Amino acid sequence: MAAVWNDVLRFSMREAGVAVALILIVLFFSLTAPYFATPENFLKIFVQIAINTVLASGMTIVILTGGIDLSVGSVLALCTVVGALIMTDKDLPVALSVPLALFGCMGVGALCGAINGFVCEQWKIPSFIVTLGMLNVASGAARVTSNNSTITGLPEAFVDFGNMIVWGVIPSIFLIAVGVILIGWFILRFTVFGRLIYAIGTNEEAVKLSGHAPRIYKMAAFTISGLTAGIAAMVYLLRLNVGSPIAGIGYELNAIAAVIIGGTSFSGGKGSIIGTLVGACIARAEDPRRSTGPPSRPPSSSSISREPRP
Repeated sequence: MAAVWNDVLRFSMREAGVAVALILIVLFFSLTAPYFATPENFLKIFVQIAINTVLASGMTIVILTGGIDLSVGSVLALCTVVGALIMTDKDLPVALSVPLALFGCMGVGALCGAINGFVCEQWKIPSFIVTLGMLNVASGAARVTSNNSTITGLPEAFVDFGNMIVWGVIPSIFLIAVGVILIGWFILRFTVFGRLIYAIGTNEEAVKLSGHAPRIYKMAAFTISGLTAGIAAMVYLLRLNVGSPIAGIGYELNAIAAVIIGGTSFSGGKGSIIGTLVGACIARAEDPRRSTGPPSRPPSSSSISREPRP
């Protein structure tokens, strides 16, 4: 029990800065904006930060190694298209199509991330350049796969789960985001893999001299980032009920902002995934005007919309 309490105290000291900033922001807007501190508004905020929180969780691991992943937004778009196509396949029952869509999104995302990591480490190309290239590749693939159209008509059971609210204020998609954050926290805090991620960001040469291969762990970090982009795509589908080849535009910048605001160093080796969650909350709570209206959802449809975009 004493060891657990010590861990809690150390965590509190590390995250105190961003946590205090978040509390001050909430207090300030609660006092100056009468509509801010309401259950309805907090519900909207939780809905709005869910996707970015999932994306930022994988981004945290990449940045901790000293890299960056600019492709997560376009990978998310590609995964939404893949997931929506699977779930709108008339030959598949709903009980099978939803799990297949989840695995399809995660698989496509992980594949894109693995390619990023392999190219970065095999040919020693900076991750900024490689992931910028993947951004364009994934965006093009999403447009080709969807025939440059929006896919609607997702199963009603899937849509209903995305609309579910727990305890009147916590949306189901935010619970998914919190689950991803907790898994990431456990991996970084209690596994050898997590310790080596920090060590690589701090001193990669020392990791080599200790007998480990940093390239393998860095490739794994990019794969995880792609995997979380696939999970974020499912959250996107739950929230908006459409697969779109233009989804995720600018999402990579929001994810990077959440990671950096949360206290993770751009040079790697320092930060935490819990801080990323706080950073995502700060990035959304800093302007309450973005949360004044009800969370909008496009109406669900029973067919695939094939309206080409210009």
